[in-house]
This record gives sequence, structure tokens and C-alpha cells, in this order.
Amino acid sequence: MPAPSPSLAPSVSATPEGFLRPADGETAELSWDGRRWLAAGEPLGDRAGDADGTDGDRAVDTVGAVGAVGAVGAADVARLRPLRGLGVRWPTFPVPVGAVTALAAAGVPLYAETSPGWTPPALARLLAAWTPEEDAGGPRSVTALRREEQSVRLRRHGLRDHAGDGGTAAAEPEVSVVMASRRPHLLGFALGQIARQRRVRVEVVLGLHGVPAADERVRRAVGECGLPVTVVEASREVPFGQVLNLAASRAGGDHLAKWDDDDWYGPEHLADLLLARSYSGAEIVGTAAEFFHLEPLNVTIRRTDYSSEVWSEHVAGGTILIRRDDFADLGGFPPLPRAVDAGLLKAAHAAGARAYRTHGLGYVLRRTIEAEHTWRLPLAHFLRVASNQWRGFRPSLILESP
Repeated sequence: MPAPSPSLAPSVSATPEGFLRPADGETAELSWDGRRWLAAGEPLGDRAGDADGTDGDRAVDTVGAVGAVGAVGAADVARLRPLRGLGVRWPTFPVPVGAVTALAAAGVPLYAETSPGWTPPALARLLAAWTPEEDAGGPRSVTALRREEQSVRLRRHGLRDHAGDGGTAAAEPEVSVVMASRRPHLLGFALGQIARQRRVRVEVVLGLHGVPAADERVRRAVGECGLPVTVVEASREVPFGQVLNLAASRAGGDHLAKWDDDDWYGPEHLADLLLARSYSGAEIVGTAAEFFHLEPLNVTIRRTDYSSEVWSEHVAGGTILIRRDDFADLGGFPPLPRAVDAGLLKAAHAAGARAYRTHGLGYVLRRTIEAEHTWRLPLAHFLRVASNQWRGFRPSLILESP
């Protein structure tokens, strides 16, 4: 595998890597002491300055403002990770906000009931959207989930503020979404979710697996999608992995993203994967498989034994994102009827490629009857590994489900 492009090297010293859930610590305060920011009583940037030889009192903060005492570094963030939240106590006069933005980019759960008028409005709204609470515990508790949702929203804001893309989709590379399906009744659902992706340019390459393109359900779903859709037909006898490879061979985007036709994806699923790629520099990124909707039981479960924001050999198969050239170098998916995601990840690991696993809050796997899935596990397995369990369809708010 080729080395990652220098342009994908982390551009901030503090990233979401290492986020903790749940955090067992107390809340603390982020405050301005007249010349610098203090987090939980200690100045930000001193550790970073000591580590790299810079003068902490004159270091440039993460958005380039001189005088804010130091860039927020990984050591600062590591110290703050166990906290349940960090309350921002703003001074009455304008001060540099780069350190606050850097902590947001790292996913430190920040909050402030009110912010002064000179605070960037988007940041002020985010800070006011969450207040830490004591976790009562139990399988139905959402306290830790709400904290992580706040972290994800702050990461997006902080990382994009640093990148300076202004939220424009044109700044993003094009992603070719590759999907193989033998279930035409699900295509409207799947393509509709792809069409609502934000902050990314998308094309779809649809591999029809034993389904004719002339099927009225296919034609209607493609026609209503509103995105460029290339349709590839393959007979039902062709292995699933080969159907995906046929679709990928028609892709024109910078990146390929695998998509499963029956799962739910949030509108910033692809944008979050691209962000994770930009700050990690990984050859492959994906999410943790956390949320499952068990349709026959009408139950949603969350498993948290798979940590997020970590380097890992495993990501959820329906969320794999990889550069198109790297995919070709690996030889694509193994031409097998199932376990193709694991096969690709195994080949990537053997080739020295690195995989990074970001949060899974914008993804829900659908489990119906066992025979309908290439990943075959009984429903009882998911109940056994669940950290949380709720009646009905209960995704994270990050999914932005209607």
C-alpha cells in the first residue's frame, strides 16, 4: 500500500482520537484568567509548548491567533478525557476562541448556557444545546449517549472551522457509493438516504444482483434519487463480492464507500468518514457497529464494547470508506458470497494499510430473519451483547431520523 498522502496528515494536534465513553469524572471549568485559557485549573498549551520547544506564552493557537497561550495539544486533551463535561465561563470582553474551537475539534464535551455576543454564533448554539447530567444507569439510560452526541457535533464544528471550508460541499472530494442489492423493494429507502448526504459530492454505483434494471421498482427508485446513478447488472449466481467489484469498476469518485441497502445512515455519515480520514490519515475508515434495530422484536439495542475513535483492524462492513486507487491495489473485495468486508480488511492489514474507526452514532444496522443477511447471527446474540435496549426504533439523534 502506498503511504498516505501528506495532505491527509493530521492538521491539528488535538483530534477526537481517544474519546472516552462514558466518562467517570466530574465536570470542570474552562475559563480565561486575563491572559490565557485554563481548563480544569491548568493552563492550556503548556504541555504542548514543553513538548515541542515553543514558548508557551507566545504560541499560536489552533486557529492562528497569537497570544492565546499555546496550541491545544494531545496531552491537554488526554488530561480532560475523563471529565463528564467542561463548562465554558466566558469573560465579558472578547478573547481569542481558538483554544475553545480546538477542544471542540477534539470532541471534548463543552457546554455553556449563555455566551457573549462576540462568540461565533454556531459555537454559541452548540454550547447551549447540552448540559451534563448524572447517569442514573440502566439499559434505557441515554445520558452517556447525549454526551457523545454533543461531542460529535462539536467535533464537526471544530474540525471544519480549522479546515476553513466554510461548510461548502465543493471543498469535499467526490465519493462513489457502491451498493449491491437483490432487494428492489428496499432501493427507494436506500437511495433516498444516499441522496440526503450533506457536505459531500456523491455518485451511486448500484450493482443489481439478480434483479433486472427494467424492474419498475428499480426504475422508480433511481428516477427519484436525484443523484448520478450508474446501474450494473449481474446474475444471482455471481458471488456478492464480485458484484461489488463490478460496481466499483464503474466508479469515478476519489473515494469508494460501501453501502448496505437495508441499514440506516445519518445525513452526515459520509462527511464524518471524510473528516475521520483527514485527521487520522488512515487508508481505510469506518464506524463502530453500535446500534441495531431487531425488527422481529421491534427493539433497538446499542452495544458499546466496540470503542470508537481508535485504530482498529475492524470497522462495520457497511461503512467502509477507502480511496479508489487503494481499493484497486488491494484487488477489491474477495469474490465470495459472504464475509467480503472482513476479507477486504484482512487484505488491507496484510498490505500494511491502517484502518481507523470513528463514531457509530449515525449508523443503525437492521436485523430481520437470519437468512436475509450475509452476516448471520441469531437475534439472541445481539440481546446478549447490548449495553442499552429500547422498545421501537430508537437511533441516536445524530441519525436525524424523520
